[in-house]
Amino acid sequence: MRFHCSQLGKIMTNPRSKSDLGLSATAKAHVEEQILRREFGIVKEFWSRYTDKGIRVEEQSIKLCEKVLDFGLLWKNDEVFQNDYIVGVPDVITDKVLLDVKSAWDGTTFPWFLKELKNKDYYYQLQGYMWLTGKTESYLCYCLIDTPEDILQDEIRRQHWELKQIEDADEIEDFVRKKHSFNHIPDDMKVKTFKIDFDEEVIEKIKTRIKICNDYYEIRFKELKNEQLIL
Repeated sequence: MRFHCSQLGKIMTNPRSKSDLGLSATAKAHVEEQILRREFGIVKEFWSRYTDKGIRVEEQSIKLCEKVLDFGLLWKNDEVFQNDYIVGVPDVITDKVLLDVKSAWDGTTFPWFLKELKNKDYYYQLQGYMWLTGKTESYLCYCLIDTPEDILQDEIRRQHWELKQIEDADEIEDFVRKKHSFNHIPDDMKVKTFKIDFDEEVIEKIKTRIKICNDYYEIRFKELKNEQLIL
């Protein structure tokens, strides 16, 4: 089974003990989710308001990166890359580098003061993309884009419901809009980049971990079938 680059962070977490078959509880849980998805079509999570916004404003985020960063013309990549281990669709590929664009949900989730990338999921995702494309340099780009109005209205209603009040409607709307609207902020402050270089040693570790995950997949699926027969 090939793993998507966005899944690599889940399987690369380290186990607490050697008796865990080389996989952490997080990695095992992810493999078990893949069993349900591949064998039975059962998916744990398909959509959220966060992913909805990310998809809706992706082109705007790419254009903001094009305007602010010195990488020339940028456009959304739709080509699927794969090898024997992984599969992925990098957001942006240039002649020299690739970019992965993350659109912040609101002003509080943008990494204003972060000095270095701490999210290992994104680190491994970009390692996978570089492996697939042959690039040796990549950038994770956080972008601050206004939330589309229909999503914003849903969020305003959500805040009303959570606060269980219908009074102060203007105050609640103002509070939500200030978290989701950024026209007053200079463009160069609305993109935060983290450079990630290709690491061959990391790729070898990914290969090893994927082999272990595939072995666990086979073992766990057989156990699952046997357990159902016993029941």
